[in-house]
Amino acid sequence: MLAREVTWEVDQDDDRGIAVINVVGRQLRLRRQAVGVRAAEFALAVGYGEDMIYKIEGGKRIPRPEFLDKADEVLGANGLVSAMKEDVAKAGYPKRERALAKLEARAVEMQLYDPLNMHGLLQTPEYARGLFLMRRPVYTPDEVERYAAARVARKAVFERDPAPEISFVLEECTLRRPLGGRAVLRRQLEHLLEVTELRHVEIQMMPLDQVEHVGLSLVEVMKFEDGTAIGRSSDVSGGRPMTDLKRIRLLELRYGILRTQALTPGATVDALHRLLKET
Repeated sequence: MLAREVTWEVDQDDDRGIAVINVVGRQLRLRRQAVGVRAAEFALAVGYGEDMIYKIEGGKRIPRPEFLDKADEVLGANGLVSAMKEDVAKAGYPKRERALAKLEARAVEMQLYDPLNMHGLLQTPEYARGLFLMRRPVYTPDEVERYAAARVARKAVFERDPAPEISFVLEECTLRRPLGGRAVLRRQLEHLLEVTELRHVEIQMMPLDQVEHVGLSLVEVMKFEDGTAIGRSSDVSGGRPMTDLKRIRLLELRYGILRTQALTPGATVDALHRLLKET
């Protein structure tokens, strides 16, 4: 039996996701029928209920990776079913997270400041899960897993070759807030120290006692190889992506001032070590 009979619901507003899951479900059903395995037999073999098998094959539910691996084995698919895991995983991610990942995959430079939370690209899986569990209105367990998995998948940007230049400014208060518990925060701080060792990444902390502060509003700027850019700010664009160069230059100016007001990358590493000892 599989450890958990858990699948993700299909977002009915996501046409692309629906199309992918419909294709996967149809291919799974055709493979099962081709080898002469009834749905009830297949359900028993993979450890799912028969009703859930019909939902997956009908494109109503998004199967988990371990289900596809087991289905591949049971149906003797020689890797053809397992090969669909990446597409299925992406289809299960919320549209907003997929859109961000697509932009991050193209960016050659990123300037990122979030005054309220640890930036999503820096979050450990445990921290991300703890953050989503505290959201109100309450997220369902299905939504928590989907959002956390999508956020962790975006970390692929750190492994790109060539790697983008990435700069973060983090508020000290977010580095002290024990979301999910102190053990989770400790692992998060350890992860930040690991990220600071990457040559193409700079992290700067804005100390709590900093007297001058250019403003507590989201600032994100992504630049692309073709010279275009996208910016986001909670007060300049209402949090919506924008491409107007005049307004993006305003965000760059603000971000540049934030960097001068924050600790240097080297001083930030020292501060992270102190925070880790205190946690």
